[in-house]
Amino acid sequence: MGLDAPDDAGVYRLSSDVALVQTVDFFTPIVDDPYAFGQIAAANALSDVYAMGGRPVCALNIVGFPVKKLPPQVLADILRGGADKVREAGAVIIGGHSIDDQEPKYGLAVTGIIHPDKIITKGAARPGDVLVLTKPIGVGVVTTAIKRGLAAEDEVLAVTDVMRRLNNVVDVLHAAGVRCATDITGFGLLGHAAEVARESRVALRIFAGKVPVLDAARKYAEMDVFPGGSRANRRHVQACTAFDDRIPEPERMLLCDAVTSGGLLISCPPDKLEQLLEGLRAASTLAQAVIGHVEAGPAGHITVEP
Repeated sequence: MGLDAPDDAGVYRLSSDVALVQTVDFFTPIVDDPYAFGQIAAANALSDVYAMGGRPVCALNIVGFPVKKLPPQVLADILRGGADKVREAGAVIIGGHSIDDQEPKYGLAVTGIIHPDKIITKGAARPGDVLVLTKPIGVGVVTTAIKRGLAAEDEVLAVTDVMRRLNNVVDVLHAAGVRCATDITGFGLLGHAAEVARESRVALRIFAGKVPVLDAARKYAEMDVFPGGSRANRRHVQACTAFDDRIPEPERMLLCDAVTSGGLLISCPPDKLEQLLEGLRAASTLAQAVIGHVEAGPAGHITVEP
């Protein structure tokens, strides 16, 4: 799995029963707390390995830091947050690289392992499959509210909890026979759903009222507090998405909202749905939401109903 069929991570076969899963991700701070930022950035990078059905084993730190503008303790807290999250994932940090930069940046290059016959991809959804989401959306709206000084402390804590949660449900996915999943990040729910529909050559039907949304996100959506990435996503999915007329524009924007370290969108065989939901509940995922299904239809097309 590489540039010819881009997915959440690259996969390189080492032998008949072992393949490497590799990914890299880093970004600028989206919360003020440096330790939480480190946790979020690490969880976000690890998520790509989980989305492929793999298990993270090691990671490399990627750091940009303004050494003359911020105290060393800030960097130490960022790295500690990342290290704690990698340790939670059962992996280890084995090195990294840093540069003097005008704005803080942090993330990981992650290596995982997977059996070559158990790779989960964006291109394996089949008509009749059920779509399940494991975290609420609306992260981009709330983090934008934080940047504008609008968010209350409880709203900051709620969105931080969403972003630093690991998507470590690989055993649950494999047990339920899942072959298609992706993690929801910068392209928003509909943007990543469109990738699944396009790569799988199927159509998707999503029910907006079934999609879990952060409480604060609804409030800020009504105030049109969206990041530029969410607006770009809304334009991008316009050509492939048919919205029911009853869905108001703020709700449409939420479905396109740019997410950091979001949940997994899972395409589950219908006969395995209850097993999947039971496994997700046991794993204490923030959501186990059935939000739609896969249909035969124009490849890459999404219908959104209330």
